[in-house]
Amino acid sequence: LGIIMFSDILTPLPTLGIDFDVVKGTGPVISTEVLTEADVANLGSAESVDFDDKLPFIREILGRLSKEAEEANTSLIGFVGAPFTLAAYTIEGKSSKACLTTKKMMMADEAGDSKAMSQFLDKLATMIGEYGVHQIECGAQVIQVFESWAHQLGPSGFEKFAKPAAKKAIQIMKEAHPDVPVIYFANGGSSYLELQKDMGADMIAVDWSVDMATARKTLGEDIPISGNIDPTVLFGSKEQIEQAVRDCIDKAGGPGKHLLNLGHGVMQGTPEEAVGWLVDECKRYKGKEV
Repeated sequence: LGIIMFSDILTPLPTLGIDFDVVKGTGPVISTEVLTEADVANLGSAESVDFDDKLPFIREILGRLSKEAEEANTSLIGFVGAPFTLAAYTIEGKSSKACLTTKKMMMADEAGDSKAMSQFLDKLATMIGEYGVHQIECGAQVIQVFESWAHQLGPSGFEKFAKPAAKKAIQIMKEAHPDVPVIYFANGGSSYLELQKDMGADMIAVDWSVDMATARKTLGEDIPISGNIDPTVLFGSKEQIEQAVRDCIDKAGGPGKHLLNLGHGVMQGTPEEAVGWLVDECKRYKGKEV
C-alpha cells in the first residue's frame, strides 16, 4: 500500500506560462494558444523553473504526506502527467474526443512543415522531468508518470512522439535520483505494450483492457508490472472482487511478481467496503496451491 499525491496533471503547466481554469461542467479549459513554433518559443524556459516559487503548495503537501507515510510505514507516491498528454490537452484547449488539432500538428511535424509539436513535447519533457525531481526532493519516494491520453495514439504516433518525450522526462528523474522507482502508465496504450518495454521506467502499469496474462507475456518475465483490475468490478459482489484479485495475481505470475492495482482510478460512487475487500484479498492470497 502507498499514499499517492493525487493532483491534476495540468498543475505544472503555468510554470511555462500556460494558463488554465477549471470550469464547472466542462473541466479544465486552457486559454494559452500553442499551435506554432513561435508559440512554443514564447513559452517560458523549461530548464530554469523555480517550482517552489511557482507551485509553493507542492512542497507543503508532500512534506505533510511524507510524515503521514512514515508514521503509517508506507510509501509516498508522486504524480506527474506525461508530455504528450499535456501537449494534447494544451493544443486542444480542453478535453477532446479526436484530438484533431494535435494530430494535424503531428502530421505537419512529420512532413517537415512545422516542428512545433516535437519542440513543444521536448520543452514539456524537460519541465516534467524536473517537476518529478522536485517532487522527489520534497519527499516523494516513487513517481508515477501518467499518459492519460494514450488512447488517442496508435503505435506509430506513440513511437514517434509520445515515447521519446516520456523517455526524456523519465531519464531526467532517473539521472538525478537513480534509486527512486518510476512507474509509467499509458491509459489506453495496451495495444502497443511491446513498445513500452524500453521506456527507462522501473515498472509498467497496464490498463484493464488487456488480459494480464497477455500483458505479462508481451512485456516479458523481467519487467515489473502493475495493474490491472477493471474498476467496475468494485461494484460487484465480495466473491467477484476476490476472484478478480486472485485471477490478476495468478496471470501476472503469482505473488511477488507484480503490484496489484486497478487498471484505472477508483470510480466515483465505488462502495468503500469493496475497496477493503480488494485490499484484504490481496494481502491474504498466497497463490495457487501446487
